[in-house]
Amino acid sequence: MATLCENCPLRKQPLFVGMSDSDVQTMQKFKVGELSVDPGTPLLIEGSNSPQLFTALRGMAIRYKTTADGRRQVVNFVFPGDFIGLQSGLMNEMSHSVEARSKMTLCVFNRSELFSFFKSHPERAFDITWLAAVEEHFLGEALTTVGQRTAKQSLAWALLRIFERGRMIGLVRNRAMDLPFRQQDIADALGLSLVHTNKTLGHLRESQLVNWSDGQLTINDTDKLAAVAGVETDLVPRRPLM
Repeated sequence: MATLCENCPLRKQPLFVGMSDSDVQTMQKFKVGELSVDPGTPLLIEGSNSPQLFTALRGMAIRYKTTADGRRQVVNFVFPGDFIGLQSGLMNEMSHSVEARSKMTLCVFNRSELFSFFKSHPERAFDITWLAAVEEHFLGEALTTVGQRTAKQSLAWALLRIFERGRMIGLVRNRAMDLPFRQQDIADALGLSLVHTNKTLGHLRESQLVNWSDGQLTINDTDKLAAVAGVETDLVPRRPLM
């Protein structure tokens, strides 16, 4: 059975801004169903104009672009609570692809209803705009990482960001979280080779800061890892849930 918005497990997580009863009813009317997909399933394809938009209820995915010579650049990671397909809704086609990395459950919305939704619920439209701005900020931060940080700093930054996001949505237990992404995904996101990423991860493991194996990420000391990355351990900003 589809999860009712009033029973959404994500609403209890500290990452998300509280929703009024009216907001919950609004989203329940906007939601048309749920979709379950297996790992490796394409959710959206670059250049397509999917008729549907999604919120990730469970599971993780990658956002990526394909270069002219067929190589892949991961531009972002999808976590539970992320809104997927906004570009298709506003620009009629996707500028990147989205692919599931774990089994996922997705809340489904009709793209054709998006502008009517904006008109009827401007406060929720502002929330979507805020989410788009946050995603743009992440891309800028990632570009800085690729251009200005060493491989060790870059990998420490990426794993710290992933871990802190996981902690805020209840995925971290005893300093560990399930992580379905591949080392190649992280390498593609950071502009590193797989060999260099593997060696750098080995250095972090030898320092007893990070262990990533068998689909599980463990970080023993986030403050020390932040020092390696050259960043502050700021709290992940709370965000609206669509």
